Amino acid sequence: MYLQSDVCIVGNGAIGKVAALGFAQAGQKVTLLIPPKNASDHPTTSKSSGWDVRVYALNHVAHALLFSVKVWGALDTSRIAPVDAMDVNGDGVQAAGHLAFDAYGARVGALAWIVEDANLNQALDAALKFAPNVKIVDGRAVQLRVDSANATVQLDNGDTLASSLLVGADGGQSWVRGQYDIGIDYRSYGQRAIVTNFACEKPHHGVAHQWFTSSEGIVALLPLPGLRVSLVWSAPDVLAETLLLASPAELAHRVSAFCRDKLGQLDPLEPYAVKALPLSLLRSHAITAPRVALVGDAAHVVHPLAGHGMNLGFADVAALLDVVATREPHRDCGDSRVLSRYARKRKEDILLMQLATDGLERLFSINLEPVRALRNAGLNLVNKLPFLKRHLITHAMGKR
Repeated sequence: MYLQSDVCIVGNGAIGKVAALGFAQAGQKVTLLIPPKNASDHPTTSKSSGWDVRVYALNHVAHALLFSVKVWGALDTSRIAPVDAMDVNGDGVQAAGHLAFDAYGARVGALAWIVEDANLNQALDAALKFAPNVKIVDGRAVQLRVDSANATVQLDNGDTLASSLLVGADGGQSWVRGQYDIGIDYRSYGQRAIVTNFACEKPHHGVAHQWFTSSEGIVALLPLPGLRVSLVWSAPDVLAETLLLASPAELAHRVSAFCRDKLGQLDPLEPYAVKALPLSLLRSHAITAPRVALVGDAAHVVHPLAGHGMNLGFADVAALLDVVATREPHRDCGDSRVLSRYARKRKEDILLMQLATDGLERLFSINLEPVRALRNAGLNLVNKLPFLKRHLITHAMGKR
């Protein structure tokens, strides 16, 4: 089979699916190449009726993009929780720092929305079934060739996919990025994100809680509908092993120590499931190459302490859709000038998020009392400066 399209997208995650829908609805002919699943791929919930342990805090850019491709309205809204406020805490028994944000102060209806991975991908898959301009191909890419008109992907079964623009949405170990030998800066944080869900004794009132500690990592509890919260504990590897080996009741008791005054006692949410995700920083030396654009984790991986990994990917897609839609009539989707505009448009946002998340992780991992006192004082100072708080939360929401 030889298949020619305007855009070929490699990847089976939410970022690639949204890109496919966006280009198709803009009138482009799209091929979505779905690589075979690895044997290590496991569902993030133990039963279909349970709550997915993999959740995303989607900001306003993600919301707008999903709305524009007619996916937001297809989500199961009964399983979405708006984030009405954020409560950030420093470490230390005395004089711990505190920083709070709320939707009212930001003059928006919600700061973000907590959406399960399964809820998001089910809606995307349903939308793709009815997208007339999208051809979904299952196969493993083995070779990439680029000429003046096309990027051509050869599959292991002999099929050929040619397109004006090839979009790499295939994750941190991107095959597309590797074909161009695009260099990366990589650093493991020596941490794993422990994710699971709990029932809480007290209402969370739509508040996302976060605790920065120097010895135990960063603990976040995100609101789910009803009396439920989702845990994202960025724990050092040794502690992560201990947490994974703990019984559900033991883990609930340990997390309750952080939040008992706010959420009361936590209990494991049935059916119980827990997952560990290794954490790292990845900076791609370029997000474009001849007839190629990288989006999502293929272009950048950041620490989840700000919850913006998925949002950065959605912002990539929004920017790529925009530069392709506004290109001159004589330029095709993969024209070098168009891709240069995409790279420039995303450079500042990606760099700022990488510097912010990496800098905060480094700062809060220092277990020295003078440093602890200084960062707690910094949190308290920012909390007293409304202008700076508004600037920070506006950036976090993806607005300018």
